[in-house]
Amino acid sequence: MGFSMVWVIDLLIHLAGLRPHTVALDDDTTVHCWISSSLLLPSSAIRSKEKKAKPLLLLIHGFGPRGMWQWSRQVWPLAARFDLVVPDLLFFGGSTTRSPIRSEAFQAAAIARLLDVLGIGPPHRASVSVAGTSYGGFVAYHVARALGPEWVERVVIASSDVLKGPDDDRALLERAGGARSIDELLLPRTTADLRRLARLAVYRLPRFVPEFIFRDMLRNLFSDNLEEKLELIKGVTIANKDDFHLTPLPQF
Repeated sequence: MGFSMVWVIDLLIHLAGLRPHTVALDDDTTVHCWISSSLLLPSSAIRSKEKKAKPLLLLIHGFGPRGMWQWSRQVWPLAARFDLVVPDLLFFGGSTTRSPIRSEAFQAAAIARLLDVLGIGPPHRASVSVAGTSYGGFVAYHVARALGPEWVERVVIASSDVLKGPDDDRALLERAGGARSIDELLLPRTTADLRRLARLAVYRLPRFVPEFIFRDMLRNLFSDNLEEKLELIKGVTIANKDDFHLTPLPQF
């Protein structure tokens, strides 16, 4: 077995106190997530440690690799102060569905159901905070609307243009250079495509990254469910003014 950055990231996340967990939401939909080990304790054990319970934080990844890869740098500092749930969105990592629906609202409904099945959704916990990046920001917006201000304490939408339109997509393609469409940019087929995406998306990307690193990432993180991911891109409703109208999130 050769060197794999995926294996290294998984090991570091284990050391931070998170564990992989797969949940069947129904006959059609299965969601994989990484979750703080304390949240996997039996409910009686959780109640016995209630005074030590940390705030619950949900981290929602963007388009690209599975969830934990995108949040790997944040998990260590956040795990010290929060109980974390880091799901793979549908068709990323180990999450899948037979449903034909591809909207962000459907992704949000699956996450809300995940929290309920895990026994950490309302009314099991007092509140949850939600952070989403890029495409995950779209989903975070819908999670907050679905769960409501009674249960969602704080919402962070990062690097995510929930007001985006066709002009924004064209500007993004110009910045990227060489990509003819958003799906070509977000779904790299070659290491050259992946390098282009990394230059655009990664903060302070090292000047030199060995080719084998990109080959490993392309093989393990970007090669699965390409048709379904293309459908997700085409199914985004936030850019469609006929299907989506942005309104402020309700607040107390």
